[in-house]
Amino acid sequence: MAGCGNFGLSMVALALFASPALAAEVTLVGLIGAKAIVVIDGGAPRTLAPGQKTAEGVVLLGTEKEAASFEIDGSKRTLHMGQAYSAAARAGRQNVTLGADPSGHFVTMGSINGGSVRFLVDTGATLVALPAAEARRLGIDYLHGQRGLVQTANGMAVAYRVKLDTVKIGYIEVNSVDAVVSEGDTMGLILLGMSFLKRMEMRRDGESMTLTKRY
Repeated sequence: MAGCGNFGLSMVALALFASPALAAEVTLVGLIGAKAIVVIDGGAPRTLAPGQKTAEGVVLLGTEKEAASFEIDGSKRTLHMGQAYSAAARAGRQNVTLGADPSGHFVTMGSINGGSVRFLVDTGATLVALPAAEARRLGIDYLHGQRGLVQTANGMAVAYRVKLDTVKIGYIEVNSVDAVVSEGDTMGLILLGMSFLKRMEMRRDGESMTLTKRY
């Protein structure tokens, strides 16, 4: 009986050591045709082909414009450029890891009031800043906001201060975010400024930045 018990324990131990470690965090940092460039658990970027499986159990299922689908932890997950899947987020923590573009900027997909947008992280911007065209597309009634002037790349422009119901990137969602809508901004970029970022713990590590919601 003792021999059988030891044999059983040995088999359990063997199974544990043989099982691959599951990825704790997967970030999509680039796309090259049908291939995806990912960072897994903060390691070096690696390129995956469709159907390829990593030692952490991550499988690339396919790519599309600015997004890729993976099998992670046995489930299908779709990540947009710069977006991360985190096991910690499933446990209740709200965080996202962003990858820098070739210019060193952090650009990520997200949403404002439920509408899909593309953000440029800008710690030098006091507020989330939107061009008027994007505000209209998102259905934001900015003309009833507080009117003022702001400096843009094209000079001084009329702007309106508004309150956004929700701003979301990855697993992080923040309510009631102060923002400014500029009528003279034709760049088309939405700046993710400090009215959102001040609620985050920001950690920069080389070409990646991790945001964790504080409140």
